[in-house]
Amino acid sequence: MSSETLPSIGEMMAASVPMVRTLNLEFTETTAERAVVRMPDQPDFHNHVGGPHAGAMFTLAESASGAIVMTAFGRQLGRAVPLAVRSEIAYKKLAMGPVTATAELGRPVADVIAELDAGERPEFPVNVSITREDGAVTGEMSIVWTLRPNK
Repeated sequence: MSSETLPSIGEMMAASVPMVRTLNLEFTETTAERAVVRMPDQPDFHNHVGGPHAGAMFTLAESASGAIVMTAFGRQLGRAVPLAVRSEIAYKKLAMGPVTATAELGRPVADVIAELDAGERPEFPVNVSITREDGAVTGEMSIVWTLRPNK
C-alpha cells in the first residue's frame, strides 16, 4: 500500500475515537513535532456564557496531543501502547466561536524511543495551547503520556 492511500492521522482518530467525531474536530496539521486541531463553533457544545464548554475544550486539547503522539510514535504500536498518564488544564480567557488547539511534543522522539528500547516505560509531556480565531490564548494544557510496553 502506498503512503498516498494511507489514511491521515485525523481520519484514523475520527475512525477510532468517538469524541473526535462527536465534536467534529478538524485536524489541520499533524507532524511529529506539532499538531493543530480546530473545533468549529457548535451551539450544542456551548456553556452557560455561549462559548465552547470546558469539557469540549479539554477534549479538543487532548485530541491534539493524541494526534502528535500517534504521529511521533505510531511505528511503535506493535510493541507499546500510548496512554495519557496525567494532565492539567488552565482556562485563561473566555473562548467564543471556533477554537484551535496546537500541541507540541516536549521531548525528542529519539530519546523516548531509546528509553523504550532499553526496556523502560518512557514518559513525555505534550504541551497544548488553545486559541480563539483572534489569536488570544484561551487555555493551556500539559499532558504527560507514556508508552507502555506490550507484554
